[in-house]
Amino acid sequence: MLILNTKVEHADLIEGELILPYDLREKSRLRATLSSGEEVGVFTVRGTVLRHGDLIKGCDDNGRERVVKVLAAAETTYRIECQSPHALLRCAFHLGNRHTQAHVGDGFLRIRKDPVLKEMLEGLQAKVTEELAAFEPESGAYGGGHHHHDGLLAPVPLRQKIHRPGDADDN
Repeated sequence: MLILNTKVEHADLIEGELILPYDLREKSRLRATLSSGEEVGVFTVRGTVLRHGDLIKGCDDNGRERVVKVLAAAETTYRIECQSPHALLRCAFHLGNRHTQAHVGDGFLRIRKDPVLKEMLEGLQAKVTEELAAFEPESGAYGGGHHHHDGLLAPVPLRQKIHRPGDADDN
C-alpha cells in the first residue's frame, strides 16, 4: 500500500489524484482510495489540513517514492450571496460569531449545509442556495492553511507592536 506522509511544493511527476471532502482532508490518519482505485494510507502531522491542489508524497510497498495530488471533492454546501458587500459582511460576521467554517469566494460565502444557519442567513436577507461544490474554508487568523505571498496570515497594522511570550518589556 502507498503510504503518503509528506507535503511537497513541486513534483516533476504526479502519479495519482486523491479526491476527498473537507472533513477527511482535516484528518491526520486516513485510509483512502485514489481516483484510480488504488488504496493509500495518509499520515500527516496532527493539525495539518490538505488543501485542493496540495501535493503529498510517500513510498509504496516496493520502496518507490510517489507523489499524489489532493483534490477537493464536491460536497453539499450552501452558497450565500447578498445584494451588497455590507450585507455579505454582516452574514460573515454572524457565521463567525457561531464559529462556523466558511469558504470566502469572490462575492459569496460557502458553508456546509445547515438548515438552522440557512434560516438565520435568510433572516439577514441573504440568498442561500444549496449546491454541490468544493468546500475550502478559511484556515482562520492563527492557522496556516492558506499560502500568502508575503508569509503573513493577516495584515499587521503599521503602528502596532506584537508582543510574544519571552519578549523583553519596553518599560
